[in-house]
Amino acid sequence: MAKTVVVSFATDYDIFDPDYVRDPAPMWEQLRSSCPIAHSDRYGGSWLPTRYADVTAIAHDVEHFSSRNVGVVPPDELDDGMLPAGLPPISVDPPLHTWSRRLLLPWFSHTRVAVYEGTTRALCAQLAERIAERGSGDAAVEYAQQIPARVIAGVLGVPPDLADTFTGWVRDVLEFAHDAERRNLGRNELVAYLMTQIEQRKSAPGDDLISSLLHTEVDGEPVPDAHVLGTAALTLIAGVDTTWSSIGSALWHLATNPGDRERLVAEPDLIPVAIEELLRAYSPVTMARIVADDVEVAGCPMKSGDRVLLNFPAANRDPEQFPEADQVIIDRSQNRHVAFGVGIHRCAGSNLARMELLVAIQEWLKAIPNFSLDSSADVTWAGGQVRGPRTIPVVVG
Repeated sequence: MAKTVVVSFATDYDIFDPDYVRDPAPMWEQLRSSCPIAHSDRYGGSWLPTRYADVTAIAHDVEHFSSRNVGVVPPDELDDGMLPAGLPPISVDPPLHTWSRRLLLPWFSHTRVAVYEGTTRALCAQLAERIAERGSGDAAVEYAQQIPARVIAGVLGVPPDLADTFTGWVRDVLEFAHDAERRNLGRNELVAYLMTQIEQRKSAPGDDLISSLLHTEVDGEPVPDAHVLGTAALTLIAGVDTTWSSIGSALWHLATNPGDRERLVAEPDLIPVAIEELLRAYSPVTMARIVADDVEVAGCPMKSGDRVLLNFPAANRDPEQFPEADQVIIDRSQNRHVAFGVGIHRCAGSNLARMELLVAIQEWLKAIPNFSLDSSADVTWAGGQVRGPRTIPVVVG
């Protein structure tokens, strides 16, 4: 059935609306001044806070807001059955969250991330050089989308040549979350593949996250297979689309803002600071919470069972928190952004994501210091759970 046109984002927003996906910032600005916490009946109904203070307060309030389902659209019965343990630690509450996150954190520590930096840099240099030699290419499909899938393959101990397959599954689950048939198909294939990998690791463990979880005990008991499956699925889903969206958004910005690009080429030491600003300005992820007990936020009476969309991208554009919030200031010194979330569910893989983004921009600018959008082709964006460019046609020089 065709979707109806959005008349008012305050009472009928649609986070999959093409105009919202293409450029949501003007809508956030309008909502902050008129209805800072909007509501919509679409996709089962949800609330949408747009102010930094409201978003962070809800994220910290684990008593009233549960993480038992973080999807921006409600799951169907098949969703629940395929991943019986959910996606721990992101989709569980304390105390289960506490130990499940503790098992995951060592795999994304600074020490562990350093192990992946060399291969990531070599991959980025190779991919960028191919586009440089050709003189044109797609900075999203041929570059940004190729990097995280291969890095996460290393974490999970699965073949990196399946990167395009992983990318397809993740897009099905996140980008097409409002298309139940496509979402279920991608999710089923992903789960089936990981279940096979889990069985293989039981008899032939390796130096990877799946093997580590299978051979770890919590309170004297092995980690259940369902939990291992959920955590492996989370690592793949959360570690791929979010990071490639951030890399792609950064490259889109540099392609459309030559002054910033030229400055980073001339001052490469500024790139780490610029990356934090690009993360703030183009934060990709919106996460959901389920109201556990009736609560009122900023005058909005939220009922038990309601879905609340933690709009981290909007929070990062709040002028009450960030001066000139809609301007990308690549040397912004004060930058307490929440691109990786906030509270107990803050992204466990933020160290890895930062490394990938840093290396990706460094190696791209080394190989392609001068580039712009190809005016003969369109840039396309995806939104919903994760917003970012899906095609970025560029020309070199």
